[in-house]
Amino acid sequence: MTPEVHEDAPDGIDPAVTEADKPRSSPQAMGLKDDFVMALRFFSRLPTGDSPHLPPDLDRIAMALPLASLVMGIIPALLLIGGTMAGLPSYFAAVLAVGAVVVVGGGMMEDALADAADGLFGGSTRERRLEILKDSRHGTFGVAALCLFLLLRVTALGSVAATNPLAAAGIWLAANIAGRSGGLWVAVALPPARSDGASAAAGMLPGSRFAVGAALAMMLAFVLGAPFTSLVGLSLALVAIGLVAVGWTALCRRLVGGQTGDLIGAAGGLGEVAALSLLLIFTPLP
Repeated sequence: MTPEVHEDAPDGIDPAVTEADKPRSSPQAMGLKDDFVMALRFFSRLPTGDSPHLPPDLDRIAMALPLASLVMGIIPALLLIGGTMAGLPSYFAAVLAVGAVVVVGGGMMEDALADAADGLFGGSTRERRLEILKDSRHGTFGVAALCLFLLLRVTALGSVAATNPLAAAGIWLAANIAGRSGGLWVAVALPPARSDGASAAAGMLPGSRFAVGAALAMMLAFVLGAPFTSLVGLSLALVAIGLVAVGWTALCRRLVGGQTGDLIGAAGGLGEVAALSLLLIFTPLP
């Protein structure tokens, strides 16, 4: 499972896994619509038609991810708003909404966070950590991280939805969109830690493509969150996502010397929680 390591490879990374070797998509499918479909197929279980499935390419996914994240969040947000306004207890509606986002996303972010917690903190060597990361089973660290992640989401949304369900949905969409795109920084700063898996297939992400996607994510975050919180709160939330991404990247570099799909997904989830924490502080409630 562990790739062959060359003596001149930094941090134990296989130099064969390079930008030149990443899979490229067909030149016939380079439009924004195709990039959007690719992002939905990679990050969600939503129906996307019967067009040919192309190999995942982070160059294209990164720029369309904010729009894909918005579409992925519409049904959960409507459940939160509709359930609360229909008379359901706010925390009950929040559980339904969080459950819906898990279903829409195929549990990818949640599984990534659990696997990352197990892998990074359950092994004592780089090889053992990568082995645990690839194991589909969850240990103590993973279960604890998963439960805390779901609880933080539910309590954050339920507390705001109790008085303003629209505000709860708005700040959640803003945090999710920005957090998910911000987590891709890990793929910019680090090469794949192994030569197989989703991360190696998608390849490293050029900084210019990340910047375009991040800028779109910030714009959507301001549009969705600004009516319900302050500009200071939104700005601090985006700064928090950046700090989480940089800190998580440093941790991944030190412990496994690179990135995997789980580590990228975990960065998105941690960024979402960090943003929600700041937005809760600055969201005025009646």
